[in-house]
Amino acid sequence: MDHRIIPIAAPMDVRARKRQAPKGRRVDPQALAEVQQLLGSASRQPDLLIEHLHRIQDRFGRLSSEHLAALAQEMRLAQTEVYEVASFYHHFDIVKEGGESPPALTVRVCDGLSCEMAGAQELLDKLPAILGREVRVLHAPCIGRCEQAPAAVVGQNPVPEASVQKIAEAVQARAIVHRPEGFIDFDAYQAAGGYALLRQCVQGERDVESVISIMEASGLRGLGGAGFPAGRKWRIVRAEPAPRLMAVNIDEGEPGTFKDRVYLERDPHRFLEGMLVAAWAVGIAGIYIYLRDEYHGCRALLERELARLRANPPVAGMPTIELRRGAGAYICGEESAMIESIEGKRGMPRLRPPYVAQVGLFGRPTLEHNFETLYWVRELVEKGAEWFSSEGRHGRKGLRSFSVSGRVRQPGVKLAPAGITIRELIDEYCGGMQGGHEFYGYLPGGASGGILPASMGDIPLDFDTLQPYGCFIGSAAVIVLSNHDTAVAAARNMMRFFRDESCGQCTPYRAGTAKAVVLIEQPRWDLPLLAELSAVMRDASICGLGQAAPNPVDCVIKYFPHELDLAPSPSGTGLR
Repeated sequence: MDHRIIPIAAPMDVRARKRQAPKGRRVDPQALAEVQQLLGSASRQPDLLIEHLHRIQDRFGRLSSEHLAALAQEMRLAQTEVYEVASFYHHFDIVKEGGESPPALTVRVCDGLSCEMAGAQELLDKLPAILGREVRVLHAPCIGRCEQAPAAVVGQNPVPEASVQKIAEAVQARAIVHRPEGFIDFDAYQAAGGYALLRQCVQGERDVESVISIMEASGLRGLGGAGFPAGRKWRIVRAEPAPRLMAVNIDEGEPGTFKDRVYLERDPHRFLEGMLVAAWAVGIAGIYIYLRDEYHGCRALLERELARLRANPPVAGMPTIELRRGAGAYICGEESAMIESIEGKRGMPRLRPPYVAQVGLFGRPTLEHNFETLYWVRELVEKGAEWFSSEGRHGRKGLRSFSVSGRVRQPGVKLAPAGITIRELIDEYCGGMQGGHEFYGYLPGGASGGILPASMGDIPLDFDTLQPYGCFIGSAAVIVLSNHDTAVAAARNMMRFFRDESCGQCTPYRAGTAKAVVLIEQPRWDLPLLAELSAVMRDASICGLGQAAPNPVDCVIKYFPHELDLAPSPSGTGLR
């Protein structure tokens, strides 16, 4: 018997038939025309995908399947690539074909820890009935206005110290004029001696080695959270082959952090000059500034001041500067995830090595800096390393910008000596505790920096001083708890945030935070299981955010065991 397999030829008409259209959704001619008109002469290069998604959503209030398909064709990208990027970021509203569009106006109420303590949940409970079905009310992660808690955003306009009445008035007005107090524009900055340092550098009055040496001697470290020495970073990147790029991180999504926003709203050119001095010292060809989408007003003023800077450059041969807009993703505060987002992709952290300094933006060596690090460059170089290093307390050196929120009388950004204790910070810079509140505990470094009790309130607040206690200072976001709060409730708030903000790339962070939320919402905590979960997240998460996520829970178990005996449930006055 012949067991050979004889192939069956397809009929001639089937084999000869050619595909009439590309695979995937057919592009709607009207949607394509709308996208083409909206983009105009703007480049269709792939790294502008997120920028173009924002254009579409800003114009139509949503991202329809038809517009996504049209954008994919216009940018010569796969439709799946466009969809996966759009669906990754919280601020993009995707409406499938035949689906119902979101209401014309969205109100986002921050439910970060400081806002939750100030009554955010009450706003979330009351607003839907008051505002009606034509307004969508959503929970939002920290929006960087913790000193104004509770805070909300109506459309793209922030409502500080929000109440039901204030939010209702903002909904009626639909627009709030952004007028930062004490703002220093381009002309005022130059009149006060601004950009003189940059001119000295470019004209040869200062040499690269002397400037980098000042940065190294000052001890200035990265102020976005990681704390890598700034001068050393400049030297490392400068040694890499050209062309070199710079990425500036203004995506301060760590709950409790708002210092970058406050400085940007007051003195943006001090930051821009520091950025250009760093670019000169390192030999940077192009600069990309990544600004979080929640800072709508900051984006408008920064665009305006950048336009004035380009129109009247203080020196010749400035590198190109591009402002890129985030889209709501905490993970993009991590340097490699931010770089992925600037390149128009999902903000997922990269595996290391290679490091960003070697292979960063578009495969080039990249100098990555936090906004505040660059903000201090001008003053530090002009005054010298000793000026900065002479500041400090309790054996520490330098200055720190503390974002203080919570149960203090005077929250805000407090420029204080490095090494100051939390008790000194509260008493000397924040006017003490609020009336009727007693100091109970504090988060020294935002959501991921851990939680400590008031009995440990004499630890110097600085890099490397908190690690022995399972905490860290990070971006110096200090949230103060009182006897009206519990550390258990704070940990629940933080862990829900981490769960919702996972990029989904690695199982330890994605599944670990979700499992941790379930476990700590129980009346009795399974301590052995939580310990195993913490170990796995620390050892196996890809990025530092996942590795630090267990800190709040671990600190509760270690420093607040009495609360576990009481087993508070997710309900109560201030915190859930």
